[in-house]
Amino acid sequence: MRVVLAEDLFLLRDGLVRLLQAYDFEIAAAVESGPELERALAELEPDVAVVDVRLPPTHTDEGLQCALRARRARPGLPVLVLSQHVEQLYARELLADGDGAVGYLLKDRVFDAEQFVEAVRRVAAGGTAMDPQVIQQLLTRRAADDRRPLDRLTPREREVLELMAQGRSNAAIAGQLVVTERAISKHTSNIFAKLDLEVSDDDNRRVLAVLAYLDQGR
Repeated sequence: MRVVLAEDLFLLRDGLVRLLQAYDFEIAAAVESGPELERALAELEPDVAVVDVRLPPTHTDEGLQCALRARRARPGLPVLVLSQHVEQLYARELLADGDGAVGYLLKDRVFDAEQFVEAVRRVAAGGTAMDPQVIQQLLTRRAADDRRPLDRLTPREREVLELMAQGRSNAAIAGQLVVTERAISKHTSNIFAKLDLEVSDDDNRRVLAVLAYLDQGR
């Protein structure tokens, strides 16, 4: 699997290259600026891009904007964005086209190698990987704007909702909560019913539906 990596801090960039190579990823390019990223995405057509939000020369959201332009040129290009802090605006921009194959993680997640690599693979496969802190903030804001729908959920259903919104499959959620997959299937059906969301068997569509619901409070 070919990866284009964009990170301006040398030590972190070098560490990510070594980590991804250890898990059998091929590093097509490892760059440090927005212009370099733009050229690499256009010329190399990687399987997935792992991109720091803030890159030179602007050090604002250069990395994100390069990735979004690349997705407009190549719809569905898998992009996993890394950020130092939770920025809901960035998450919304990334999810706006509704095509999936996107992820938004805090840089702290990189230190959990298996979790980070799982997110890269999930995004590359067309799925969605959202940081738990992003989901928690969306849940909190949505609850403040309209408590009634979320209040319908049981504590266990809220746990399942958070994991579902991160992009996890029923099997993965069942493993984490140590329950049967059948029990998770029942919980997800209840969640969709209580939140008036269309039921879907496709993991990516259901994640996007949940995130769209949580983001209605903006």
